[in-house]
Amino acid sequence: MEKNKLIQRDISWLSFNARVLQEANDPTVPLRERIRFLGIFSNNTDEFFRVRVATLKRMIEFAEKRNRLNMHMEDNPQNILEQIHSVVLRQQTEFNRIWEGILKELNEEQTFLLDEKHLNIEQQAFVRKFFDEQVRSNVIPLIIENLPQMPYLRDKSIYLGVAMRKKDSAYQQKYSLIEIPVTALGRFVLLPSEEGVHNIILLEDVIRFNLPNIFSYFEYDYFEAHVFKLTKDAEIDLDQDVITSFVEKIEKGLKNRRKGKPVRFVYDKEMDAGLLEYLIRRLNLGNKSNIIPGGRIHNYRHFMDFPDVFPAKSQRNKPFTHPELKGALRVTDIILKKDIMLHFPYHSYDSVIDLLREAAMDPLVVSIKITAYRLASNSKVINALVNASRNGKEVVVLLELKARFDEEANLAWKEVLEQEGVKVLLGVPKMKIHAKLCVIKKRVATRTVQYGFVSTGNLNENTARVYGDHCLLTAKRSVMADINRIFNYLENWKSGTGQLHLCKTLLICPTNMRSSFEAQIIREIKLAKAGKDACITLKANSLSDAKLIDRLYEAASAGVKLQLIIRGIYCPFIDKKKLKHQVRAISIVDEYLEHARVIIFKNGGKEKIYISSADWMVRNLDHRLEAAIPIMDKGIRKELKEIINIQLSDNIKARVLDKELSNDYMAISDKKKVRSQIETYHYLHQKTVK
Repeated sequence: MEKNKLIQRDISWLSFNARVLQEANDPTVPLRERIRFLGIFSNNTDEFFRVRVATLKRMIEFAEKRNRLNMHMEDNPQNILEQIHSVVLRQQTEFNRIWEGILKELNEEQTFLLDEKHLNIEQQAFVRKFFDEQVRSNVIPLIIENLPQMPYLRDKSIYLGVAMRKKDSAYQQKYSLIEIPVTALGRFVLLPSEEGVHNIILLEDVIRFNLPNIFSYFEYDYFEAHVFKLTKDAEIDLDQDVITSFVEKIEKGLKNRRKGKPVRFVYDKEMDAGLLEYLIRRLNLGNKSNIIPGGRIHNYRHFMDFPDVFPAKSQRNKPFTHPELKGALRVTDIILKKDIMLHFPYHSYDSVIDLLREAAMDPLVVSIKITAYRLASNSKVINALVNASRNGKEVVVLLELKARFDEEANLAWKEVLEQEGVKVLLGVPKMKIHAKLCVIKKRVATRTVQYGFVSTGNLNENTARVYGDHCLLTAKRSVMADINRIFNYLENWKSGTGQLHLCKTLLICPTNMRSSFEAQIIREIKLAKAGKDACITLKANSLSDAKLIDRLYEAASAGVKLQLIIRGIYCPFIDKKKLKHQVRAISIVDEYLEHARVIIFKNGGKEKIYISSADWMVRNLDHRLEAAIPIMDKGIRKELKEIINIQLSDNIKARVLDKELSNDYMAISDKKKVRSQIETYHYLHQKTVK
C-alpha cells in the first residue's frame, strides 16, 4: 500500500455520483426509478458545484491575491478544477446517452414528452387555456438589454432566454428572460391524450408555445427561446461582529448567498449566439467559469417527481413496526425495560414519533431535550414538542442553523417553537451540532427516570422512508448522563468543553472520538502482530480523514482485516496486489440511501460495536459535535452484525472501491445472488412473524 497517498476527495465524490448514474442505466431497475436516479444525479451535481467547486474557486482567488499557491501540485485547486471539468463533461455525455435511451423506453410504454411544436389541435387549445388560467400570473418577462444592471437570477431556477424580432428584419432584436415558475406550478403538465397514452409537456414548453401571446404588444413574429441555468456559490459568510446576534448573521448570510458568484452556467447549445454572448458578458463569466453547453432540458432534479404514469407500480416494501413494539400500549414502557434498535427505512419511524407524543402527554414527564438538524417540512417531531410545551413540560431544542440549505427552514422552526414557549438553542459558533440525541426526564414518586435515543440519522420522518439509518432507544443511565452533559455544554458553551470531557460512555467529537478510534485501531495492529485474528469493520458515508486512513494503512500492512462499506467519498489509495486479502472495500448504491455509520473492532474476540452520527472526515471529527454510542445489548449486537454481514455479501448493488475508481460491480460467480437491501428487509421482517 502506498502510504500517505490519497485519492483526491472531490474526484472520489464524482466517482460516487457515477454510481448513481449506473443505477439510472441499469435495465433491471424499474423505469420510474431510473428517471428518479437521473434526477438525483442532477441534483447531486448542482450541489457539488455550489459547495465544492465554489470552495476551490475561493481557494484560487485567495491564493492569487497573495501571488502563491501554498500546495503540492497534485493538490493544486486549479488542477483539481480541470480534472473536475473533464469528469463532469464525460458524465454529462453519459447522462445524455442514458436519457435518450429512457425516452425510447417511455415511448414504447406509450408515454411521450412533447414539445410546443408537436401538439395537436386539442392539445394546443389546452395549452393556451392552461397558460391563461395557471401560468400567466406567475410569469413576468424582463427585457434585459434596457436594464442598467443584470437582474438577480436565482440559483436552482431555470430560465428561458428569449430572442425576438420581425422575420423581415435581422435588426431591432430584443432579448428577454423568463423565470420558469416550477415551484408554484410543477415542471410537468399532463396533456389531453387518447386512452392508454400519456402525453406530457414541460412547463417551459407551455411558455414557449405562448410567447407570441406574452409579447403581443411588440408585434414581433419571430421568437427563439432556450433554457439556461446558473449554479452559484452556496457558502454563507458569517461576519465576526460580536454585536450582531447569531440569528442576524445567518439571516444576513442568506441574503448574501443570493449574491453568490456563479460557478457554472449551463445552456442549450442551440441558443441564439447573440443572446449567449450577451448573457456571458452581463453575468461577468470568464474562461474559468464552467460554461457548459447542453441539450434542450436542464434541471433534471425535478425528474425525481416525474408523473406516475407507469403501468408497473412501485414494489417498495412498506416499513413495519419493530416486533418488540408491535401491539405495545406505550413505546415508553418497553424502552424503560430494554434497549430497542430501530433500523430505518425497514422499521417504521412512527415509533420515534410515538415516543415523543407519549412524553408530551405523560403527566409525569418534566422535560424533553433534543437536537434537530434537518426536519421534515410538516414535522411531526415539532408537533409533538410543541404539544409537550403546551402541556407544561420544559422543552429544549437544539436547532442547527448552519445545516446547509436548511438554514431558512430552521429559522422558521425557531420562530414556531419560541412562540410556543420552547427553549431554542442555536448551536455553537464555528461548530456544527450534528449529533442526533434525545433525553426525556420523568418523575416517578421520588425518583427521576430518564430515557431517549441516539441515532445516526436526522429527526425527519420523510427522509426516514428512504435513508438507511439506525436509532437506539435506551434508558441506560450512563448514556442519559452523557446526553445531559452534552446539553449542559450546549446551554453553556461559553464555559468551554469541560462537560464534553466528562462523557464516559458516548464517544464525542471533537473531544475523544478520534483518539478513541485511533487507539482501538492501534490495539488491532498489536493483536495482528501477535499472530491473533484482528479485524476492523467500518460503514460510513465518507472516508477521507488522512490521519485515520494512515492508521488503516498501517493496520492492513500489519495483517488486520479491513471491511469497508463506504457509500460516497473514499480516499484510501489501496494497492490491491499487495493487500488484496486484507482489504475489502465496497459501496452500495440502491433504492435506499445508505446513511448509517457503524464501527466494529474485533478486539481479541471481545468486540466493540458502535453506531455514530460521524463520518471519518476532518470536518466531522474535529469541527462538529458528533456522538457514537457503544452497543451493549447482546441481541442488538448480533442483529447489527448480521445486517453488516448481509451488506458485505451484496453482489448485486455493491461496487468495488479501488484506486482506479472503476466502480466495477462485485462478481457474482457461483454464489447466491444477494441484494442487501432486499435481504435486510426479509431478515428483519421475519422477526415480526415469529
